[in-house]
Amino acid sequence: MSFEKLIRIPNDRIAVLIGKSGNVKLQIEKSCHVLLDIDGDTGEVLITSHGDVENISPFKAMEIVTAIARGFSPENAFILLKGENTLHVIDLREFAGKSNANVERIKGRIIGEGGRARRNMENLSGTHISVYGRTVSIIGDSTKLRKAVDAISSISSGSLHGSVYSKLEAANRQAKHEKMKLWED
Repeated sequence: MSFEKLIRIPNDRIAVLIGKSGNVKLQIEKSCHVLLDIDGDTGEVLITSHGDVENISPFKAMEIVTAIARGFSPENAFILLKGENTLHVIDLREFAGKSNANVERIKGRIIGEGGRARRNMENLSGTHISVYGRTVSIIGDSTKLRKAVDAISSISSGSLHGSVYSKLEAANRQAKHEKMKLWED
């Protein structure tokens, strides 16, 4: 049984997906056992796999291509191949409506001055965050991903940065406490 999926990516991300001398494209193809057919004019990427579709690799290839399309570097996108990491994309229009000015304001709040807010959320949640276009994308395992999604949602809804960071720190303390409890028992 074969797998086939067509994904459209922004034209300015095509070169990143291909990589220098095609090395990123080749790495995706080798790691995920798929073929990528990239149309440089339309931004359409056809992902095909001939073989066992029970294998999760073609779906990981879709996630990697989507992550690169959503602004992640190839290095960060390949983190999706490790462990239980997954990609989550948040459309900022859910919080801002159709107003481009509101989307830009929310993006500014998420990124922060010099990228500080985004870095703080990445460090406190243990995830990777990319703000691109009208979306915020997050890569991490399920528990860390949940923390980051909650933090981004809170900031997008107008919560103060300090209170969001405090919640993330409290969640980290709780997780550490539960881990220590496991060792005691």
